[in-house]
Amino acid sequence: MSIHNKKKSATQMNMKVRERLNSHTKNVQKKNPHLFSSDGLLDVGPVDFDAKEAKHPGEILTLATGDVVSIPPTTTIMGSIKTMTSKGFRRVPVTDAGTKRLEGIVTSTDIIDFLGGGERNRLVQEHYKGNLLAAINAEVREIMQHNVACADFSAGIDEVITTMLDDKTGGVPIVNKDRRLIGICTEKDFLRFIAGIFTNKTVGDYMSTNVTTISPDATIVDAARIMVKRGFRRLPIVRDGVLLGIVTASNIVQFIGNGDAFEKLITGNINEAFDEPISALISKDLVWTSAEMDLGDAANLMVDKNVGSLPIFDDGKLCGIITERDFLKAMID
Repeated sequence: MSIHNKKKSATQMNMKVRERLNSHTKNVQKKNPHLFSSDGLLDVGPVDFDAKEAKHPGEILTLATGDVVSIPPTTTIMGSIKTMTSKGFRRVPVTDAGTKRLEGIVTSTDIIDFLGGGERNRLVQEHYKGNLLAAINAEVREIMQHNVACADFSAGIDEVITTMLDDKTGGVPIVNKDRRLIGICTEKDFLRFIAGIFTNKTVGDYMSTNVTTISPDATIVDAARIMVKRGFRRLPIVRDGVLLGIVTASNIVQFIGNGDAFEKLITGNINEAFDEPISALISKDLVWTSAEMDLGDAANLMVDKNVGSLPIFDDGKLCGIITERDFLKAMID
């Protein structure tokens, strides 16, 4: 695509996104007219979120989830895993139990880092001598991220997308001026937002063609290490050029949360659980597409099938992958 055509398609996509934003704003206005002035614009007057005066709400609140599940820092690591698996979350904000001020966040990647993928695994090895049962009862503050990328509730959409891309994070908590948690915005929220919009941009324009894959014979801990080292949340599982499935960080977290990992334990050592082949965790219901699909249609497919990525095939061969993060790049390109 020429530079001129790319600029033209970007403009068209942005116009359609703004049209949907205006529609969302009107819906929010109907639900809570106190947030808006009579002309439909965001009210610059005070808005009461936490019984305190605050700045006017930004457009990000039209996308963000407002009823946020959070946990206190004294929650056990197993407790955070249970919260993730029961709610289907990839991240959970950690807040002060009394004030609800944001103190950190724990993600599925932090969990697999702790379980053997990276530096956090030192807690298991050094403090608990590799004993999984003891380690998962440590407090989540031991492994959570303390310096959390977050957004003020008056932020605009472009500002939040830039924050997420710069910090390479899949979601940002939304806070008020006192850093009290009032919402969260994730890649999936943006995916839903553009689902079905004709963008005039294709999957091929934004997919990654250098795809890191893993063998089905590799162990769970092998996959965890690759994910943590490379900053991935998912890995295609390939044998002899054939895509067998995709394993995600959430699959590994669920392996703990649903109790399957504990069935592998004999002495309690973490290696007994995570030396299992990764093929045991394969997501077998594959959803894929071609490079020619419009981004809006691809987003719609991902939302409909509840997947965070799409493998791209050309003549029956895996030639790329597009993830939720790639859609963020397209939105500000």
